[in-house]
Amino acid sequence: YRAITSAYYRGAVGALLVYDVTRHVTFENVERWLKELRDHTDANIVIMLVGNKADLRHLRAVSTDDAKAFAERENTFFMETSALESLNVDNSFTEVLTQIYRVVSRKTLEIGDDPAALPKGQTINVGRDDVSAVKKVGCCSA
Repeated sequence: YRAITSAYYRGAVGALLVYDVTRHVTFENVERWLKELRDHTDANIVIMLVGNKADLRHLRAVSTDDAKAFAERENTFFMETSALESLNVDNSFTEVLTQIYRVVSRKTLEIGDDPAALPKGQTINVGRDDVSAVKKVGCCSA
């Protein structure tokens, strides 16, 4: 496994580190996984710490405050979810994707001299005539 680790992580732009709020040992392992992620990925990777099984309040072993503090200390995003109740599952993915988009957009703007990038300050007009011409040639037109 160690021999292919760098290839496995190559190109990753986001990660969800998920632990079980009812099993403290899974939260303890997050630090090791976070180190591995940071050792093998770009510094701009978006990482979200996710505490799952938030619906099992009576079995909770990891407090929300402890997890939030860890996330803040490690500069990661944080959210608690419940797959059983569909609580924040979609939101966690949406938030990670939103943050990835922000990072990638910022990188693109910073590059600036990329010949493939759009020229700054110029408007590109997409005329309706071009779109309607494509529609007329479609496979199903008579």
